[in-house]
Amino acid sequence: MIHSVSQPPLLILLNNIFYIGNKEYLLIEEQYTPLDNRIFHPSASCTESAQLHFLNPTFEPITLGTTLNQTDSHSLKTLRHTNIMMFSKATLGSFAALTCVAGIASAQYTLQDTFDTSNFFDSFSFFTGSDPTNGFVDYVGTQTANETSLAGYANNAVYLGVDYTTMNPSGGRASVRMTSNAAYTHGLFVLDVAHMPGGICGVWPAFWTFGPNWPSSGEIDIIEGVNDQSTNEVTLHTSSGCTMSNAGSASGSTLANANCNAGNGNDGCSQSTASTQGYGTGFNDIGGGVYAMDWTSSAISIYFFPRGSIPSDITSGNPNPSGWGAPQAMFSGPSCDIDAYFMNHNIVFDTTFCGDWAGSVWSSDATCSALASTCQDYVANNPGDFVDAYWLINSLKVYQQSGSSKRGFVPQPFLA
Repeated sequence: MIHSVSQPPLLILLNNIFYIGNKEYLLIEEQYTPLDNRIFHPSASCTESAQLHFLNPTFEPITLGTTLNQTDSHSLKTLRHTNIMMFSKATLGSFAALTCVAGIASAQYTLQDTFDTSNFFDSFSFFTGSDPTNGFVDYVGTQTANETSLAGYANNAVYLGVDYTTMNPSGGRASVRMTSNAAYTHGLFVLDVAHMPGGICGVWPAFWTFGPNWPSSGEIDIIEGVNDQSTNEVTLHTSSGCTMSNAGSASGSTLANANCNAGNGNDGCSQSTASTQGYGTGFNDIGGGVYAMDWTSSAISIYFFPRGSIPSDITSGNPNPSGWGAPQAMFSGPSCDIDAYFMNHNIVFDTTFCGDWAGSVWSSDATCSALASTCQDYVANNPGDFVDAYWLINSLKVYQQSGSSKRGFVPQPFLA
């Protein structure tokens, strides 16, 4: 039986509730049987190699699933009402699955920032540098974007578009790339989008976050794809030493590479997802939906909810990821200290063309390569095909767990 969870204090203890860090876990069923008792600790990684660490330093770590002998069981029983939770062999598996996949962890979230038509262009800045991914794109600034209607408001939402009228633009097709002025470490990021630019040959849209000194502070690609791709791809990029598992991800999501520094960070560790409603044409056909990223010290989880299936706690402004089921993609594991590899992230929306990904796979895409010999030739000479390459953002909300820092900025050096 699963009970409701109140706000977790920063303790580890007692009765039928126990706490790890700022997460709260419930005892579903307690049974004690000497000689065949199992002890379980829902660690950050949720893997069988995880270790149980006692608060009492006189006890050594016990591997998850270890069968305790009668002496050990008796010793642990004396600690039952301080920090040890005991489960029978029969209940261990189901509890582990619920903890790792459904997340019997609860935290209360406080709204920190909201970005919508009331403040988006005051809170995000136009990036006007050359495209780091070598796209055939010209990222324009505030004045040009406003005068040419590449950015603005439409249908009570924030509009971010591309040039779909100019034939053969010499410096690349005009577009916008927006970066948040605030930076974040941890948080629950809830994005409500009515339309996205994906599913079009030559187009490479992304909603992502990144930190300074790339890739040392990490990058999280929440929504991303190229050309006529029909499902979302979620990717993390880090410096060397971070390896992730996708344990806990929804069925159908596959981990392509566990090494988040693959390709010196350029390839990263990525998960391909299964829902055709989560990206491009399928996403736009249903009026979009909500993407949410839950970024904690123990995991980075990406959720997607189609327009007609958005949880009521999200629409009411009281998000509770513990009730959302398995995320579309979950990254965790004992081989990556998330807090050491991901920090001080700005949020980015962009739409580029061709470049290191969309351009490099052009020849292997039968549909797109039939349109032109190269990606750049197609993008340059078919402006009208990009009329639907736009973002329509209803809102982006950033929540922090109660008690977390709410600064939302990163101090900059004051000396040259």
